[in-house]
Amino acid sequence: MTTPLFNRARRAGVAGLLLALASWSLSISMAARAADGPVVVFAAASLKNALDEASAAWTKETGATSRISYAGSNVLAKQIEAGAPADLFISADLAWMDYAEKNGTIRADSRVDLLRNAIVLVAAKGSGKRVPLEPGTDLTAALAGGRLAMGNVDAVPAGKYGKAALEKLGAWDRVKGQVAQAENVRAALLLVSRGEAPLGIVYATDAASDPGVEVVATFPADSHPPIVYPAALTVHAAGATQAASFLSFLRSPAARPIFERQGFVVVGAEKRS
Repeated sequence: MTTPLFNRARRAGVAGLLLALASWSLSISMAARAADGPVVVFAAASLKNALDEASAAWTKETGATSRISYAGSNVLAKQIEAGAPADLFISADLAWMDYAEKNGTIRADSRVDLLRNAIVLVAAKGSGKRVPLEPGTDLTAALAGGRLAMGNVDAVPAGKYGKAALEKLGAWDRVKGQVAQAENVRAALLLVSRGEAPLGIVYATDAASDPGVEVVATFPADSHPPIVYPAALTVHAAGATQAASFLSFLRSPAARPIFERQGFVVVGAEKRS
């Protein structure tokens, strides 16, 4: 006859064994991915064109491969926190990388500032719209009852930058009721490109990537915090060596023209010029 104490001990032992087996299985899985699989990169949506090209160049040079997931930086940081198997995280702002560092999901000693960008006001190609972005700007006339597309202003970096700029220019209170908030900056861009929103706030690099839009105006650099893209390895990177190799390539002279063709400013490029 078994006692309640014995049963509890047996259940605890079984639970411990299952946990050990799960940890062992995860270790084996990660080791296999490190040896054979591609580097898994979680990157801000605005990086897609440039990073796809850079990844192809790195593969050609090294033979190694990457698999890149694009989304809003906020979504990616949360997914990594929840245990998503990313090796490298590239954010579109410092705040979400700070978040990842604070919760211990990135290797702080691998963190670097990679790129800079700018935000612009865009309209559908051929719209002929021109809006002066200066103190006291009122976008409601240019919107003509339509929506202003931008990333989620509380979470998506491009949305946060856009809101900050509109607040600095004194335009936010008049236009906030007409904002269409998207899950990431590329989704906001698509709303304008498809004609579903007459204006949108996106990165300069996004505007350059879509022939369906044109830049109406560029926001003054001092109207929002500096737009910086930091990158770092995650603490659970299965392919740490390959991920470090890819990050090193992204910072190399070979990758610089790839980013510059898309409109990014490479951090430190001014010093090297």
